[in-house]
Order: sequence, then C-alpha cells, then structure tokens
Amino acid sequence: MNVAPAQTPAKDVTSEDLLAGIVASLTDDKAEDIVQIDLRGKTAFGDYMVICSGRSSRQVAGIADKLAKRLKQDLGRVARTEGKDAGDWVLIDTGDVVVHIFRPEVREFYQLEKMWLPAVAGKTG
Repeated sequence: MNVAPAQTPAKDVTSEDLLAGIVASLTDDKAEDIVQIDLRGKTAFGDYMVICSGRSSRQVAGIADKLAKRLKQDLGRVARTEGKDAGDWVLIDTGDVVVHIFRPEVREFYQLEKMWLPAVAGKTG
C-alpha cells in the first residue's frame, strides 16, 4: 500500500505576523508606495489589504514571485497568485492578507486605495 507523504502544515501565524512579513518582503524588493489597509470588521475576505507598485511589468512579476516563495518558505503559506504572467497587476491571496502589486499607471487607473481607505474629513471626491 502506497501512502502519500503528509504535507507540512502551515505554521501558526497571526494575520499581523503575516502582514509584517509581506511588508518586509515588498520593502526588500524595492516595491514603491506600500499602503496597508485594515479590513478587520469591514469584509470577510481578509484582515488586511496591501497595495504597492513596481516600476515595470518585470519588477511587478519579480516582486510577486519572491513574495510567494518567501510566504511558502518562511511562513508555510501557499498563496494563490493571479496575473503574474501579464505583470500589470498581480493579486496574491494569502487568506488573511490580500496583496495587490501594480504598475503605477494601472494602480492609478483602478484607485483601490480610494475604494478601501476611509475618507479624509472635509475632503470631497
């Protein structure tokens, strides 16, 4: 009887630890304009959202690739990744933290920060 080897379970990591590891990885890889958005109590799809930019499609894909590898190696998390082949906008879903890595023009077009960050008092659209 052949039995498949047991997979290594994900390490017990809080969403705050995961967020810190993600931001450290993005910083190490020279991601720009890193924004952290607290989603706790606002949505069921995660506790935090991180939005950042890379200067080119190649850098966006590289940042995403390294982040996914670090999440798996350092935190035991296998993240779902979408959009890496195009390199305009990569979404990495860790379960607790959703990461969006954009080229600057694409980030400006979608303006996710405006959708998720609280409005500044006295500021109009």
